[in-house]
Amino acid sequence: MKYALVIFDLAGTTVSDNNDVARILAQTLKNFGVMVTMEEANALMGIPKPKAIRELLTAKKQFRLMDDNTVELIHQAFRTSMIGFYRNDPDVKETTGATEIFELLKSQGLKIAVDTGFDRLITDVLLERMGWLRNGLVDVSVTTDEVCNGRPHPDMIFEAMKRTGITDARQVVKVGDTPADLQEGAAAACGCVIGVTGGATSFDVLKRYPHHFIEDSLRGVYRRITEI
Repeated sequence: MKYALVIFDLAGTTVSDNNDVARILAQTLKNFGVMVTMEEANALMGIPKPKAIRELLTAKKQFRLMDDNTVELIHQAFRTSMIGFYRNDPDVKETTGATEIFELLKSQGLKIAVDTGFDRLITDVLLERMGWLRNGLVDVSVTTDEVCNGRPHPDMIFEAMKRTGITDARQVVKVGDTPADLQEGAAAACGCVIGVTGGATSFDVLKRYPHHFIEDSLRGVYRRITEI
């Protein structure tokens, strides 16, 4: 079956991420007196950030901080730091080949969506920095606060399908660099689920989760999509 929609993750997949999200998340929690390692923060990449914060607080037995108001306060601090980073840091850039791959897929009639564990406020700043929307390379974006359930649930994929007029998940390709991305694609019964290394998760970890292919670059992803 010919694919009609490719849904890419952002940070770590189409946006270069040198552990930036995990680092800022860990630093935010440190500011609230909670010490988290990079490994612990990285293990929760891809899922909604309030959920990641709550899971880290639980793991550290910081129950005093786990009421909804405090979790939201921590998330707001994280959001502020991420917005500042994505708006101003000179190292923020797309993953090698992202624009080229988007152009190639669009030229073949496929629609492009991005989905993310970020909320809308962070995502809009990042997408503005990348320029993909204003250049017509991304058709829609879906954020974790726009659906009932974020990753690993399939809600964002179904919302992207709704916004692009795709009704058959077998025509959808899901691409991402975290276990949550792969679980999301499998939960939606996407026709193709592709993991990408070089982001938050290694090949050895990604291979444990449902997928059709694992590639080390977006060029590899493109080859997989177009050869099937």
